[in-house]
Amino acid sequence: MLDKYFDYKKHKTDFKTEVIAGVTTFLTMAYIMFLNPVILADGGFDFGGVFTATALAAAIACFIAAFYAKTWPVGLAPGMGINAFIAYGVCLGMKYTPAEALGAVLVAGVVFLIISLTPLRAWLINSIPKSLKLGIGAGIGLFLAIIGFQLMGLTSDNPVVLVQLGDLSNPLTLLGAAAFISMIVMEKMKIKGNIIIGIVAFSIIAWLGGWANFNGVVSSPPPMTHLMTFDLGAALSASMVTVIFTLFFIDFFDTAGTLTSVANVAGKVGSDGKIQDIGKAMLSDSVSTVAGAMLGTSTVTTYVESAAGVKAGGRTGMTSLVIGLLFLSCLFFSPLATSLPKEIDAAALIYISTLFLRNITDIEWDDAAEAGPAVLAMIAMPFTYSISNGIALAFVSYAAIRIFTGKFGSTSSAIWVIAILSLISFYVS
Repeated sequence: MLDKYFDYKKHKTDFKTEVIAGVTTFLTMAYIMFLNPVILADGGFDFGGVFTATALAAAIACFIAAFYAKTWPVGLAPGMGINAFIAYGVCLGMKYTPAEALGAVLVAGVVFLIISLTPLRAWLINSIPKSLKLGIGAGIGLFLAIIGFQLMGLTSDNPVVLVQLGDLSNPLTLLGAAAFISMIVMEKMKIKGNIIIGIVAFSIIAWLGGWANFNGVVSSPPPMTHLMTFDLGAALSASMVTVIFTLFFIDFFDTAGTLTSVANVAGKVGSDGKIQDIGKAMLSDSVSTVAGAMLGTSTVTTYVESAAGVKAGGRTGMTSLVIGLLFLSCLFFSPLATSLPKEIDAAALIYISTLFLRNITDIEWDDAAEAGPAVLAMIAMPFTYSISNGIALAFVSYAAIRIFTGKFGSTSSAIWVIAILSLISFYVS
């Protein structure tokens, strides 16, 4: 039945490969299970309630992607970055309660859903020039790399030079580096599931060596403290307009960049530069945001880590189905999910970053007007620690270059729309 529904033969895959791909992606994004509750708890959310909501929201989102956007092998879960904006910006900074913040997430999700039901959003994304799509993909790769370096301990903060070499005597840092090298070696040897093998093998070494805690296997799911607790009264007030716009803006561009990057890795970008079946992927993402807010967690989005599963051979929604089932299992096996050392998870992020960077060879390097904004997207994302900032700066610069080189009339109106939205986002942020 699954063979007919997902049409493995057409996509040159099979059941085993899709399962391996799903497990691979899950292991690279499982960190959200403990990071999301930690971050939102700082904003006044209940840790246990967010933990359960995170698992359920991710599972439901992946199931929606599996059965609706069935040609996209992606994983979805509450997004990093957006959760920090809610916790530190909305709750701590603007003094809104978790219920009011969830109301804003819900409204932003509904707006997102309405736009996803029209050709507007697909048109905007498909109107992005190929050079910007490639630059965005590479920028996300560099963003993943800097996160990976930090998690692994390869870098640390410095008040003068901002970033410096970390403590290379840390056993977990060394194990993470070894895991990264092993993934490359196994890829060279054409061993499937190299990311899974690297993560699991070196995590076992860390547990046996006493450098990481093995937290057990089974636990009961914490109660859903924030289920249907959103406050729409505050969310629909004038003072929340900026928050809702920011939530929508970040989700829009993070999703656009992620889908663009995953499409590049999966070969879903046609010769005309347009992304195949992107409408269904966008609608799945927006519906998932609404569901996540109702369950009690921050904006749900498509994860760039999905490229790990694509690299492992995932090509259909079966990959998403496996990811969803694994997130669902976290309700009962959360101690096991949190036992993977972050330094070894980081090895997978750095490995994935190399995949995103491979496509920069297709940028029109001889045309500075195309290459310049693409490079700006690449360097702005890690240096500003924001995917949305990198995308916004790239579009603003691209639009400005088109104006001053006399190309205003031949430029897609989508470029002007996104550039204007980008400038507004800088003003209201």
